[in-house]
Amino acid sequence: MFNILESSLEVMLVNAHHVKNVPGRKTDVKDSQWLAELLQHGLLRPSFIPPLPQRDLRDERASPEQFCS
Repeated sequence: MFNILESSLEVMLVNAHHVKNVPGRKTDVKDSQWLAELLQHGLLRPSFIPPLPQRDLRDERASPEQFCS
């Protein structure tokens, strides 16, 4: 999903463990508003995502053909 959205949007992948450690209300209805507020206040830290060439290489190396011999 990240690969598809990154070309048209600024996408931030956040570790759920880090989000759970920030106090606040976390109901299904309020999640998106709460996460947007955390982002506005700089309380969310993005996870590392390798550059596209590195991701492509990883995908290529993990292809199913590799395991069929």
